[in-house]
Amino acid sequence: MEWIVIFGYSFALLIISLFSLEQLYLALLYRKTKKRPAYEALTHFPMVTVQLPVYNEKYVIDRLIDCVCALDYPKDKLEIQVLDDSTDETSDLVMNKIGEWTAKGIDIRHIIRPERVGFKAGALQYGLQKAGGEYIAIFDADFLPHPDFLKKTLPAFREDIGMVQTRWGHINQDYSILTRMQAFGLNAHFTVEQSARNASGKFMNFNGTAGIWRKACIEDAGGWQHDTLTEDLDLSYRAQLKGWKFEYLEGVTSPAELPVLVTAIKSQQYRWNKGAAETARKNCVHIWKSGQSFHVKLHALMHLFNSSVFLFLLIAAVLSIPMLYLKGAQPEFEIIFNLAGVFIVGFIGMTIFYWVSARASTPDFSLKYYLVHFPLFLIFSMGMALHNAIAVTEGYLGIKSPFIRTPKFNITSRKDSWKGNSYLTKGIAPLTIMEGLLALYFVFGVVTGIQMQDFGLMLFHTMLALGFGAVFFLSINPLNDAKTG
Repeated sequence: MEWIVIFGYSFALLIISLFSLEQLYLALLYRKTKKRPAYEALTHFPMVTVQLPVYNEKYVIDRLIDCVCALDYPKDKLEIQVLDDSTDETSDLVMNKIGEWTAKGIDIRHIIRPERVGFKAGALQYGLQKAGGEYIAIFDADFLPHPDFLKKTLPAFREDIGMVQTRWGHINQDYSILTRMQAFGLNAHFTVEQSARNASGKFMNFNGTAGIWRKACIEDAGGWQHDTLTEDLDLSYRAQLKGWKFEYLEGVTSPAELPVLVTAIKSQQYRWNKGAAETARKNCVHIWKSGQSFHVKLHALMHLFNSSVFLFLLIAAVLSIPMLYLKGAQPEFEIIFNLAGVFIVGFIGMTIFYWVSARASTPDFSLKYYLVHFPLFLIFSMGMALHNAIAVTEGYLGIKSPFIRTPKFNITSRKDSWKGNSYLTKGIAPLTIMEGLLALYFVFGVVTGIQMQDFGLMLFHTMLALGFGAVFFLSINPLNDAKTG
């Protein structure tokens, strides 16, 4: 039994370190990446279809439609599809808003499917069949694209470019500690990861929104498919395996609203992590057998399997306390214990990765900013380990679940409130209770370390206790999510 614990702990740390080294590689690659050339102004205006997939978005649907209808583009070359799967008053709001803009000469259509099959992927595919545009722009309900979005993205389409992705902005980043932590993590993806992968010729992904596709690319790749929860990631890989190239525009920002409650973050994280695991399960063999170079294949697989880090983090965390007892009871295990601990040097890669991204994405960056936000982000991520590990495991095992939307709030400043939001679920989930128990478990780990005078894992256990405790507390008492700013 001892060797099972030792092997599981050591192997988990090794995998975590490998993913951390991948992050270090991307950070160094980003530093070497040359600035992308400026594109010439658009002179030819192709037909564009803008798709707005919505499901019960009564709090944000008006501002979404207003924003998209204000796009600076020739009216005769633009059509807008509101792909409405709603079951509440959102549909009435859509009809009223469409009436306003139709009277102003905007080609905007309310599209309702006979049945909601395939969730968002099904809605996009249904709309695609009716789309007249050569290019398809997609925005989720919480986005507010700038008027010049199309004029800045369309020039990037060379002959072989199938999709252009823009960077996400955050209209409520300073609302609370939760929103600042989310922005800190998302900025790392949209600054370092997307830029480094794209500039070096590796596979990158469409992020589900704030991007524009060549319609022929979607069709050539097999269209939108709903057998994963991340239809965007799945289509991205199928398209690139078909030979299409993507372009990432770090300098073009599409503002959006960040979730302000832990429960909303959980639904989003669950979908992203489980969907990534499903996509990895679906496409890993195709990637390995493709004609891509070994280097491209390796980083593509690292990209798809990246969500596994939560599973191995949970394993390492849970086994770390038994490791303390093994070390104390049998001194001969101390060498193995220390050797396993050496793998934590991968933490350096993560530290540099977020340092590089924070410096590049934060206008008022300072050492104080980093020393506050990086530890808080790590602690919160640790607290999400159980939730995300379950999502990843279900994805690898092929356990299906419905597409759970992230509730939108229309919160852009501290004076706004989420109270009364009818889309929020009530009650305490069993998983939340387990997170509370894990918080106590790691408090026990801290006490055990003190009693045994072994402080090697003290910081690790303290961060885990704080992370699981915070996630548990904010899940059962969401009012505090908005009071932590």
